[in-house]
Order: sequence, then structure tokens, then C-alpha cells
Amino acid sequence: MQTFWDTLPLIVFLVILAFIVKIIVEHTTRRKLIDKGMVDENVKYLFPDKIKSQTLSSLKWGMVSIGVGLAVFVGQMVGADLVEEVTIGAMFIFAGLALVIYYPIANRMLKKAKEENNRSQQS
Repeated sequence: MQTFWDTLPLIVFLVILAFIVKIIVEHTTRRKLIDKGMVDENVKYLFPDKIKSQTLSSLKWGMVSIGVGLAVFVGQMVGADLVEEVTIGAMFIFAGLALVIYYPIANRMLKKAKEENNRSQQS
């Protein structure tokens, strides 16, 4: 477990670096669209609805967090000699299961939102 805590700063650094790169790329894309005068109805399809994407993102990461928490709980229930191996393996299994379960839920929610959007545009 000590090696995990030794590598945690590196993992956090890489995640923060990826987030910063994502923000910069999105900003430059938006800036180029504004400079070219492409700010119209077509642009809104390039950037998803913030509220819907935040809701789905919260659902996804909530499910993954629950999966990781269950993995830690399961890891603590096994014998002391296998705690680390079982916990890490269970984290991947439960987080993967959470993402597999999330996929049909998100598809259903997106289809429902698209149908409501089509109905509102037809009215």
C-alpha cells in the first residue's frame, strides 16, 4: 500500500495536466469559431448542453465511486495476506461494472431528452 501513496502525487499531477490541456484545447476551438464568425445554430451542436452533461457526468462518477467504495469494503473482508490484491482487483471490477451499467442508463436518458427536444421544436 505504501507504493500507492508514493505514486499518488504523480497520478494527481497527470490528471490535473490532462484537465488543463482539455481546457486550453476547448478555449482555442471556441476562439477560432468566434474569429471565423461561425457563431450560429450549428455551434450549439458542437458543445453539449451543460446541464445534461453535468447530470450524466455526476451519475457516472457517482456510480464509479460507489463501485470503488464497495471494492474497498470487500477488500477489508478478506484475509490480511490478500487485502491489497483483492482490493485493487475489486476496484477495477466494480468500477468497470459501474460504467457498464451506466451506459444503457445514459443512452436511455439521452434518447428521452432528444425526443423531448424534437417534440418541442415541432410545436
